[in-house]
Amino acid sequence: MPKSRLTPATVTEAAAALVDEVGFDHLSMGLLAERLGIKTPSLYKHVSSQADLAHRIAALAMTEIGDAVRDATQGRAGRDALVAGAQAMRRYVREHPGRYAAGNAARATGPDDPFGLAAERVLASWAAMLHGYRLDSRQELHAMRMLRSTLHGFATLEAGGGFQIDTPVDDSFTWMIDFLDQGLRGLVTTR
Repeated sequence: MPKSRLTPATVTEAAAALVDEVGFDHLSMGLLAERLGIKTPSLYKHVSSQADLAHRIAALAMTEIGDAVRDATQGRAGRDALVAGAQAMRRYVREHPGRYAAGNAARATGPDDPFGLAAERVLASWAAMLHGYRLDSRQELHAMRMLRSTLHGFATLEAGGGFQIDTPVDDSFTWMIDFLDQGLRGLVTTR
């Protein structure tokens, strides 16, 4: 990428692609500068530090996850929305493991932080996905935490090669979604 075309957004995109390749723990300004064909100090014209860059990657990841889940669940409800949203998250973690790790490592720094705003969009996408289950408002947060924990665990184990038994992983994923769907349907209160 030519130096004149570098912006905070293009540097962040390049860093996101890099961490997907080498892992978030291996992010370094030197390696990114090398990939961009520039000297390391030139990066600081676009980001203030490696921590700033990592935070920008996290905001990008949350934006992408929120959009992926929203797009996948659009016009769906109940089990159909659960399947579509879960598959979107699973696919994102497989395709972007470094970005996903950055998103999990970050914390919002204030009310206008792009990461915090993007994380709120993810939560809104999950809430919309669960809407078809007609959960009591007191149960919704617990349901979102359960889904995030379950899907995060499955997707990160899969992306890291943690499933080594011969049974197809897709069969286990389907079984897990069926289990979650039955549990969520069991929580529906009669009105």
